[in-house]
Amino acid sequence: MRLTARLLILCLSLFSLPSFAETLGNLYQVHEPVASQQPDERNAGLTRALQTLVLRLTGNAGAAQSPALAGYFKDPQQLISQYGFENGPPMALVVDFDPTATDNALRQAGLPVWGASRPSVLAWWLNESANGSSLVGDSQEASAPLNRAAQRRGLPLRLPMADLGEQQVGTPENLNAAQPDALKAASERYGADALLAVDAKEADGKWTATWRVWMGDSREQGQAQGDTPDALADAVMLGVSQRLSQRFVGSAGSASAQVLQIEGADLARYAEVSRLLEPMGAKLVEVQGNKLVYRVTASTEQLRAQLALARLQEAPAEPAQPAVDANGQPVPSAAVPTQNTLRFHW
Repeated sequence: MRLTARLLILCLSLFSLPSFAETLGNLYQVHEPVASQQPDERNAGLTRALQTLVLRLTGNAGAAQSPALAGYFKDPQQLISQYGFENGPPMALVVDFDPTATDNALRQAGLPVWGASRPSVLAWWLNESANGSSLVGDSQEASAPLNRAAQRRGLPLRLPMADLGEQQVGTPENLNAAQPDALKAASERYGADALLAVDAKEADGKWTATWRVWMGDSREQGQAQGDTPDALADAVMLGVSQRLSQRFVGSAGSASAQVLQIEGADLARYAEVSRLLEPMGAKLVEVQGNKLVYRVTASTEQLRAQLALARLQEAPAEPAQPAVDANGQPVPSAAVPTQNTLRFHW
């Protein structure tokens, strides 16, 4: 069997492939606020930038404390390809980390990585102040803090146009409802994976917010506060990112070697699946008709969450076949090596 020829056939209709999960092109770039370009501030900024990246990639607030990463925090430039300053406002240290070196460091520390293919999030964000209420639209000046925070926390963010009709939908009552029924119809045009509702209020120069995020049948919620719109947006996006990451990043030590079978790959879904499986060290080992077979290292929950982004459905496990030796005699089950196999299809 020639894998190359079969993959070429699979990829012929790639440009007609619908995209669900969004691939972050700047996942390993961090914009870290700094007060100046002085060496001490720069060095402290590089360390904070690595902390930001580790949290973005693992979703684990305690990951930066791993003893295996101590040497990198002492000298972050081991993982940095380049850095520079951005005048802003606000002034920021822009740090580009090397993806391969960073991923290797995290995996050697036993920390699972959340890859670049992530669920897109549509944010209905209402700002309320003494001057009135306004739904934040994608072309408004008020969207800048949200976009900066989403980039910092590794979320593919989408914002509504916030036209007159959407302003009437994005009310405090709808944003604080237990279910997003009133927002669903208006959200369909944006084709996002997750729906975020935020009611932000300003009083006495301080900002507070309640937020809810829905993805599939699950809902998460939280509260945030900040002295500025940027600080509030960062607190909200951090909370959302950490909650979502629990679906897509397995806990330390939960990953195991598994066989993954995917059927229905005749529409060049190969490229989409490859991006989703990249952080799991996926290796394509067989192409048989419209079936792809991979070997991956991940937890079952992590695999299910990632593949759901491509609208894949899990198939029942195949019945186990009794093992026999060369003479056709039954082999005791304890003598037969077992291997996890998950099956999915479109």
